[in-house]
Amino acid sequence: MLRQVRGQAGVLPHYNSIKIFSPLIMNIQDAISNYLKYTGHKEIHINTALIDMDGVLYDSMKNHTRAWHKLMTKNGIKCTRDEFYSYEGMTGIDTIKQLFRQRAGKVVTSDEAAALYQVKSRYFKELGEPQIMPGVAQMLEVLRTHDIKRILVTGSGQQSVLNKIDVDFPGIFAPERITAADVSHGKPNPEPYLKGMQKAGAKPFQAIVIENAPLGVQAGHAAGCFTIGVTTGPIPTKDLAKAGADLVFASMPEFAEALPQILPLIK
Repeated sequence: MLRQVRGQAGVLPHYNSIKIFSPLIMNIQDAISNYLKYTGHKEIHINTALIDMDGVLYDSMKNHTRAWHKLMTKNGIKCTRDEFYSYEGMTGIDTIKQLFRQRAGKVVTSDEAAALYQVKSRYFKELGEPQIMPGVAQMLEVLRTHDIKRILVTGSGQQSVLNKIDVDFPGIFAPERITAADVSHGKPNPEPYLKGMQKAGAKPFQAIVIENAPLGVQAGHAAGCFTIGVTTGPIPTKDLAKAGADLVFASMPEFAEALPQILPLIK
């Protein structure tokens, strides 16, 4: 079920030409109105979608959390598997540095963190290829048919998944993409999404962010984009709302079904 986020009462006069009146449309209009208010933008005219990878395109987070837990426990870092869902969006090197500093009081160099990340990547690959997220093919097709440019923006450096993008989604994504290798500061810093907009030649009021994790939502919100949170794992919908999502959906199929009604209101 769609959760209204950050909405306010009323219908945008600019969108009165839309003749569909439903709770979904009202929620979208309220979210748009609130977005324009808190950003100070005069309009919203979306031509670009900035799309996360793990947990959005692929049902891969369960394997990532297993691999992270294995890496950390083998290196004497006490942790739980589920906590790694909350780190999703950070670069792998930042995750390693943070946990070693917080749990072991140890400063890990970038080279040491990169070597550890390669081990984690091997553990992840050993778990098998992740499946495409249910509903994502429909979502991407809707964006394509509405001529919305699709840009991949991920904190991952996992080549075994990145190399699958053009195979699993041929012709869907622009050749420009943002990965962990392209940023100095990962999510929740807005840098990944700011760079994604730069690649697309888009301004914040022209881009939507599609995310499944609080850190990613924070990054999209901080970048000034209209940010949509989609629950695809154990993180509650309320956490995506608290992180700053303008709209939150309970699943990818639900979002894909709603997208044809959303786009006419924000294009």
